[in-house]
Amino acid sequence: MPTYQYACTACEHRFEAVQSFSDSSLSECPECSGKLRKLFGAVGVVFKGSGFYRTDSRSGSSTSAAATTSSSDSKSSTSAPAAAAS
Repeated sequence: MPTYQYACTACEHRFEAVQSFSDSSLSECPECSGKLRKLFGAVGVVFKGSGFYRTDSRSGSSTSAAATTSSSDSKSSTSAPAAAAS
C-alpha cells in the first residue's frame, strides 16, 4: 500500500498516511481540524531512451546481438546475406 504525505493549510502540520488506492484522501488535520492538502514528490523511476531492451545493463551479450540480427532478417530478405557476409 502506498504512503501519502499531507500538509495542513492552517497550521502547516505535515505527516504521512498509509492508504489503499481505493481509500479516499484525508481532508481534516488531526492537530487543528484544518483543511489538508496532498504533497507530491519526485518520481522514483525515470525511463529514458527508445525502450528498456535497448538500454539494459547487458551490453555486448550474444542474446541481444542474436535478437538484433533476427529482427533485421525478418524485415528484409536481401539484407540477411549481406549481414552474414560481413
